[in-house]
Amino acid sequence: MARDSALPPESFEEILVWLNSDRDVAASMYLQLRDDLTKIFTMNRCSDPEWLTDETFDRVGKKVVVLRQTYKGDPRLYFYGVARNLIREDLKKVKTQASLEDIEHRAQDIEFKEETADLREECLQTCLEELSAEKRDLILNYYAKEKQAKIDHRAELAKRLNTSVETLRVRVHRIRNSLEKCIEQCLDRKAPRK
Repeated sequence: MARDSALPPESFEEILVWLNSDRDVAASMYLQLRDDLTKIFTMNRCSDPEWLTDETFDRVGKKVVVLRQTYKGDPRLYFYGVARNLIREDLKKVKTQASLEDIEHRAQDIEFKEETADLREECLQTCLEELSAEKRDLILNYYAKEKQAKIDHRAELAKRLNTSVETLRVRVHRIRNSLEKCIEQCLDRKAPRK
């Protein structure tokens, strides 16, 4: 899909400044955010994940000057919100363009997902049990709450562990990566093939 517009250099600079005042940290956050958005679009089976990632940055870039002054909180969350809206738009587009063959394949995909849902849960439990008690408790505690309670809980958890919230995020990220790999390997061994 061709791009209609590109992010102007000044908007790009504004996005970097919004992400972090340290340019090196901001650049690293930008690259990670691009990677995360592309993965989100891919996992949601969007038609063109790269294009949608660019579109997310374009849309934020158009508003970034105002956002920097008014938006409170982690700017990445705003990008994820825009991405969520783009996923909905993409799904609507797909629904209006679906052929009968596509519908048949989707029905098979749903059946396959239902079959593997129990396996995913089983693999998650198996992989959690393979973690050390400390890592298992940490990741379960980290994801225990929702919304504002989640933020407060994570701050408390970091305080209890005598560390910063950022360091806590890194620890949990590493645990989650190892869990995801374990689950993928487990599913490869157990999942029925389409």
